[in-house]
Amino acid sequence: MTAIGAALALLPALGAGIMMGFATAKATEAVARQPEASGKINSILLMGLALAESTAIYAFVIALIIATKI
Repeated sequence: MTAIGAALALLPALGAGIMMGFATAKATEAVARQPEASGKINSILLMGLALAESTAIYAFVIALIIATKI
């Protein structure tokens, strides 16, 4: 039962990975349309990716905690 709980705790990490891919694709399209705004787009993209990655890391830590409670 704890293995199922740990697997379910990793679902936010899956969602974060998918959304980071979408965000990167949209940022690439935006830079292709407006190359002069690439600095501003990159800084906003990196801030968003850092926040999404922290969500994935928290989900991984929670899954590890659940998995070690066997």
